[in-house]
Amino acid sequence: MSDDRRVTFRDRDRLARTPAHETALDCLAAGIEAALPERLIRDVVSVQDGTLWIEDADGGVGEYDLDAYDRVVLLGAGKATAEVAAALAGVLKNGSHEISEGVVVTEDLETRPSTAGVEVLPGDHPLPSERGVESARRVLDAAERAAPDDLVLAVITGGGSALLAAPADPISVDDLRALTSELLASGASIDEINAVRKHCSAVKGGQLARAAAPATTVTLAVSDVIGDPLDVIASGPTVPDPSTYADALAVFDRYDLDVPASVRERLSAGVNEELPETPTAGDPAFDRSAAFVVGNGRTALDAAASARPTGG
Repeated sequence: MSDDRRVTFRDRDRLARTPAHETALDCLAAGIEAALPERLIRDVVSVQDGTLWIEDADGGVGEYDLDAYDRVVLLGAGKATAEVAAALAGVLKNGSHEISEGVVVTEDLETRPSTAGVEVLPGDHPLPSERGVESARRVLDAAERAAPDDLVLAVITGGGSALLAAPADPISVDDLRALTSELLASGASIDEINAVRKHCSAVKGGQLARAAAPATTVTLAVSDVIGDPLDVIASGPTVPDPSTYADALAVFDRYDLDVPASVRERLSAGVNEELPETPTAGDPAFDRSAAFVVGNGRTALDAAASARPTGG
C-alpha cells in the first residue's frame, strides 16, 4: 500500500458548500490519514543500521538491536492488527530484516492485507466465537514457542479484547459469549468489563507476555481508550494487570449480573487463592518487556488541528 495514501470523500463538491465546510473536510481527512496504520507506523517506527526504533505517543523511545536476536516474532489482535503487521513488515524489510513467524487475529479477513510470514486468522467482534478462540490459541501457541533470544513484537489495537478470546478452564466458549453479552449490556465501565475478561481468560491480563517469557517482548499498542491505560487496551495481554479476581467478582454484584456458573466458579476459586493471579508489576514475565502506545485519539486530533486547507 502506498505511503502517500490520501483520504477522499464521496460527493466532496456537494459537501464543501462553503469555505468553512471545505476546511472541516480537510481537517477530517488529515485526522483519518494520520491514523491509517501504514502512516502511523511509518511515523513512529524505523530501522536504522540494524536497530529498531519505536517512538511512544508521549515521546519516549525504545531501541532494539535486531542482529542480537535469533528471530523476530509478531503476534497480535485487533481490528487494525493486520494492517499494522503489514506496515511493520515493510519497515523491517526496508531495514533488511524479516518477520520469522507471525500470527494475528482480526475480523473481515477478505478486506485485510496479507503479509509474508504472518498468518492472519479470523475472529469475531464484539462477541467471541469458536473460530476466534481457535485463532487466539494459535497466538498463544506461537508465544509459547518464542525462545529466550527471540524478539516478540506484540501488536494490540482496538477490538482486541473480543478478538483475542481464549477462555480459561472451566469456562466454555458459549459461557464466555453469554458473559460478554451480559457485561456489554450492564453499563459497566471498560475498566470493569476488562477486569472480568482478564480473569476469565488464558491470554489477557499479562498472560500472553508470561507465555512468551523469557523472550524480549515489545508491545505496540494503538489505543482506543481514553487516557491510554495499557492494561485496559485489549485487556492488556502483554502488560502487568493491577486488577484481581476479587475486583472481577465484585462487578457481578455491583451490576446484579446473571452470569454462567462456570464463570463464578473460576472467579471464586481465584479469590480463594486456588488459582494464580494474573501477573502484576514486578512479575518475572515482564523482566524483558516494554510497551509503547504508538497511536491514539490525540494522533488524529493533532493532525486535524494542524491541517492546511487545500485552497490555501
